[in-house]
Amino acid sequence: MTKTIQIRKKGSVTLPVEIRKRYPLEEGDPVTLVDLDEGIFLSLKPSILPKLVAQIEELRQKNDVSLAELIEGVRTPREK
Repeated sequence: MTKTIQIRKKGSVTLPVEIRKRYPLEEGDPVTLVDLDEGIFLSLKPSILPKLVAQIEELRQKNDVSLAELIEGVRTPREK
């Protein structure tokens, strides 16, 4: 799909509704803009942070590790 959009004041653009429906984009979501010299490329950059936090929390609970112990475990290797 190719769409033409307009650049507004201060450089903002509005993504077409078809794109917003096709991809789970919400206000504030990060995207990556790549300068290709002959043009630009806009790419979705989904945040992996929520998934990562969920995985860490699952492992923490499974191994019966408190949050304080987890934080201390992160600090200890850095001090060595």
